[in-house]
Amino acid sequence: MSKHTQGKVLIVSTSHEKLGDTGNKTGFWMEELAAPYMAFTDAGYGVDIASPNGGKPPVDAGSLADNARTDSVDRFEANAEAVSAIGATTRLDSISSLDNYAAIYLVGGHGTMWDFPDNTDLGRLLTEAASSNTPIGAVCHGVAGLLSASNTGEANIIKDKKITGFSNREEDMVGLTQVVPFQLEDHLKSAGASYSEAEPFSPYVVADKGLVTGQNPASSQGVAEKLLEAMKG
Repeated sequence: MSKHTQGKVLIVSTSHEKLGDTGNKTGFWMEELAAPYMAFTDAGYGVDIASPNGGKPPVDAGSLADNARTDSVDRFEANAEAVSAIGATTRLDSISSLDNYAAIYLVGGHGTMWDFPDNTDLGRLLTEAASSNTPIGAVCHGVAGLLSASNTGEANIIKDKKITGFSNREEDMVGLTQVVPFQLEDHLKSAGASYSEAEPFSPYVVADKGLVTGQNPASSQGVAEKLLEAMKG
């Protein structure tokens, strides 16, 4: 846990590493963790990281490739506290409430498509956040976690909300349309969200009151900045 003056942010990562039936591995996308983590701590917030299974979550190896690395990733990997936090995440079911948090943020990565949408603990925490006006942020496939509230019998927190997330076009461009369990864009629309997108892989952030979403990895920094604004009211 970081020393902090502004409160804490709960970051949630996937625990899922199997990329469908391809035999390949996936996990969380490092930029989508690193940029917000560094933005929150730079702003004086503490950060706790949780995941469905706890422990060290899988990272998508593709997000560590040279063409995916950013300054935020380099800063994160050079920060001993950050590396320690992602190496020993808290089990999501051990977090009883968001009383001690200024916001909750969902990291993306294809793994989220399998273990976020029907996670009852994530649904519980997001429902609490929506009802208590605690800001919620999510980026790329992490936006799939917002479906967990309605999928687990809680409130539909995205109905009639302006939102974005990894688009059908982007999924097709990375060749995983037939691999992921569902199309995120389609399910967000089916849940009643007002979905919009920008050009594939360009930064795009949508803020609707306390809900901040980003379309893809390039949107991670923008989501963090808008979420910080929402935390300050």
